[in-house]
Amino acid sequence: MPEQPYDPDRAIAPTGAGGGMDLAASEAETLEKTPGGPEGTGPAGKPRSLWSDAWRDLRRNPVFIVSGLVILFLVFISLWPSAIASGSPLTCNLSKAQQGSQPGAPFGYDGQGCNVYTRTVYGARTSVTVGVCATLGVAVLGSVLGSLAGFFGGLGDSVLSRVTDIFFAIPVVLGGLVLLSVVTSNTVWPVIGFMVLLGWPQIARIARGSVITAKQNDYVQAARSLGASNSRILMRHIAPNAVAPVIVVATIALGTYITLEATLSYLGVGLKPPNVSWGIDISAASPYIRNAPHALLWPSGALALTVLAFIMLGDAVRDALDPKLR
Repeated sequence: MPEQPYDPDRAIAPTGAGGGMDLAASEAETLEKTPGGPEGTGPAGKPRSLWSDAWRDLRRNPVFIVSGLVILFLVFISLWPSAIASGSPLTCNLSKAQQGSQPGAPFGYDGQGCNVYTRTVYGARTSVTVGVCATLGVAVLGSVLGSLAGFFGGLGDSVLSRVTDIFFAIPVVLGGLVLLSVVTSNTVWPVIGFMVLLGWPQIARIARGSVITAKQNDYVQAARSLGASNSRILMRHIAPNAVAPVIVVATIALGTYITLEATLSYLGVGLKPPNVSWGIDISAASPYIRNAPHALLWPSGALALTVLAFIMLGDAVRDALDPKLR
């Protein structure tokens, strides 16, 4: 049988079954220029990354949209509380103590005659500040220590593992009662420092496991064989592929830190008056729960809604970044 002459206008594209399929060059060029491209590719046929796929899924997830809107609103009132609440949260009138809803005070007044609505709005600033700063501190410290231990291994890895075991054995609330009871500062920074001190081991262990898994991949071995330095391998090849679990855990933990701040303030060892905090307001309203339940329900509801929003956001991010759930 005579050999067919080579036609440059046609190409043979191998298939996964070992055979081939005819694909005209014009069709291939059109496919590459298609904005969506084939499944798993982006514009101009470029492969999509994990982050682009995750962002595409998040935009279609109603849980992410709702929780994101709630968090954006909380950030807005944390930065500009006077935009929706007039007056000072420290201004109180004992003649209005325990009174219910009325014009100018839709949430009523607490046991000291303070406007519950104003204090609830201003309390968001403290909770969001503590949660965000504590999460950033925990994520940075835990990621650095865990990544270095997982990448280099050896004695440093063993020491870090034993140190994290010790910190995991410390009850968080009990540790806060002991450490913060001797602090005289009345700012948010001792509370944030305590959370970072006891929270970094969790992130460190997750970062360590992610780095150990990522450094076994072929692209890391190829970079090492080409003479790439350890710092370049860690920063350019391993860190971008190992950071996803850290982001998920940190996002969920943010709500936990907000709850912890409220708990410590409720117990009297966290923030103290004249600071405005949901935990302080819940503690002050507890004795009057029968006569003025509104003074307890509104800050408690704001705290629960905030924590729920961050947990829902973390769950949505986890689902988007986990390839096994696709």
